[in-house]
Amino acid sequence: MSGPALAPVFAALADDTRWQILAELGRCDLSASALAARLPVTRQAIAKHLALLAEAGLVEPVRAGREIRYRALGARLSETARALEAIGAEWDRRLAAIKRLAEERS
Repeated sequence: MSGPALAPVFAALADDTRWQILAELGRCDLSASALAARLPVTRQAIAKHLALLAEAGLVEPVRAGREIRYRALGARLSETARALEAIGAEWDRRLAAIKRLAEERS
């Protein structure tokens, strides 16, 4: 996953309320109304946050009878974690090279 592909994920996760929503959905599938009952946010605001999270590929709507519930998508989060891991590994490699150069010059 490249930088541009990660940008919508990070933009979606940059909001505390969306983090809370994602945490709640990590526990179980919930409707916007159920989320609004658990969080100090209106149902309308929850719906907007869910739309952003869905756009970023972090949640998906699932029909349960007449109700629409939302489910967290672990695959997208795992993909993001792997991308961050790769970035961290590259930084570690670069820092090790800088350290080696500094030690060679001393």
